[in-house]
Amino acid sequence: MATDRTLTDAAERAKSKRIGALAELWPFLRPYTGLMAAAIIALVITACISLILPLAVRRVVDGFQSAGVVLLDQYFSAALMIAGALALGTGMRYYLVTRLGERVVADIRKSVFDRMIRMSPAFYEKIMTGEVLSRITTDTTLILSVIGSSISVALRNALIMLGGLVLMLFTSAKLTGLVLLIVPVVIVPIIVLGRRLRKLSRENQEWIASSSGTASEALLSAQTVQAFTGEAQQAARFDEVTEKSFTSAHTRIKTRAAMTVIVIALIFSGVVGVLWIGARDVRTDAMTIGELVQFVIYAIMVAGAAGALSEIWGELQRAAGATERLVELLSSDDPVKDPAHPKPVPSPVQGAVSFQDVRFFYPSRPTTPALDGVSFDIKPGETVALVGPSGAGKSTIIQLLQRFYDPQEGVISIDGQPIADMARGDFRRHIALVPQDPVIFAASAADNIRFGRPDASMEDVIKAAKAAAADGFLSQLPEGYDSYVGERGIMLSGGQKQRVAIARAILRDAPILLLDEATSALDSESEQAVQTAVEDMARTRTTLIVAHRLATVKKADRILVFEDGKIVASGTHEDLVAQGGLYARLAKLQFTNGE
Repeated sequence: MATDRTLTDAAERAKSKRIGALAELWPFLRPYTGLMAAAIIALVITACISLILPLAVRRVVDGFQSAGVVLLDQYFSAALMIAGALALGTGMRYYLVTRLGERVVADIRKSVFDRMIRMSPAFYEKIMTGEVLSRITTDTTLILSVIGSSISVALRNALIMLGGLVLMLFTSAKLTGLVLLIVPVVIVPIIVLGRRLRKLSRENQEWIASSSGTASEALLSAQTVQAFTGEAQQAARFDEVTEKSFTSAHTRIKTRAAMTVIVIALIFSGVVGVLWIGARDVRTDAMTIGELVQFVIYAIMVAGAAGALSEIWGELQRAAGATERLVELLSSDDPVKDPAHPKPVPSPVQGAVSFQDVRFFYPSRPTTPALDGVSFDIKPGETVALVGPSGAGKSTIIQLLQRFYDPQEGVISIDGQPIADMARGDFRRHIALVPQDPVIFAASAADNIRFGRPDASMEDVIKAAKAAAADGFLSQLPEGYDSYVGERGIMLSGGQKQRVAIARAILRDAPILLLDEATSALDSESEQAVQTAVEDMARTRTTLIVAHRLATVKKADRILVFEDGKIVASGTHEDLVAQGGLYARLAKLQFTNGE
């Protein structure tokens, strides 16, 4: 299954071994150094104010016996002002840090999506789209939690812990020394359990991604699943992956909980022991009650900060794993790359197409050639049909001409310029495609037709729809061309989707037109109307037609017959019928059956 392959690939990827992986976020943080500086200033101010409060408390406690009413009022007024400043600073810190987190995560999501949408189909043979979506959503949510909260809280607690230790030392060197003896005992479980937690966090994220991939695959194929009554099977498959994700998360949670219990228990047990000694010092007048209270507050602040840091450490480890997974996508190697110095597309594009000794294997079938030494030349404005049995290599020609894959051998050219020497986006602008399975976006009918030419006017959209025999049903929709057609065009029939896709290609008005079974989903009447539109377009364009129904290619200038990845015959319909062979057999079967 695809899920099993994904899990195998995930297991082979490097595990997160260092919290330093978070440094990979720096390129996204760098543009907002001003915002970071403001957040850090607010953080430092609030931490300092927090450390000042115990000093005020000590003054108040010790002042109860010796100070007058006026002085006590001043102490309490000062304490109130400090508390107000702390509240304001904390609010500012929250605003600045949360805004920074949301901004950085939005940039990461945009960057990852921009990278993924440009990856060739060859890349997606190795990774499920559901897993990519999981990384863009789940992993970035983890990073948002870290940037927008955890790092800020970690820095604040680190400052409080260090500052508190210094002030504890200033208050009572003896008691502070006893507290520091506890530190090595606390660090050991953090290190040991932290390693375990890091591994479990990465594993948990992999299972979440697999769960998302499984759900995406099933939901995108809901009609097929239901048609074959496979709901229970798919639900069981999703349940299995989700339960494994839960089991992994449960193990991670137990490990983190155990670490938290151990660390906090050790810290507070030590603090209680130290305070017992402090209480005895008060009895012997070695320190005042105010000093003990001040030390107690600092000790609690330091212990709380240490406990919070132990919890945040787990969050940082999870975010480190998520960062590695996102950086892995950003640095993924696309099997198909634009040249470092692309050559310009010939201007104007005439539409001449050439395949010279092209040999190609799909990555998933490395031992079986999809094309085996294919060569042909198509003149500008010529209409050429590609026919043959399924798997013969016809659609592969369409894929390679758009450079979704690179052939292992041979050269593919447009107007004499090898497409490997040009930027993919440059020469693709001069190609219009009607695929066998048309892609309809969750938008209006007009926007779907306009997809290949966003600046087209509504008049041009309607003209293209009429040429594709789509105006009749589109104009009858509740809101006409502005009607929402649903996700993947669920509100349209198969034939209607096909005609919308054909209208999109007509509107693009490109010099090279690729029709991959473009009329396979049409009824005879619609097919005749579309065929007329295609013939009108083909008069001024280079047209490649992939078809099983030979009736749609009879008028082609030339027909190339494919079998087992090779061209076995070439000529007009009449020539090929007269020659006998594969084409003649196919023609006899289809036309004898009334096709």
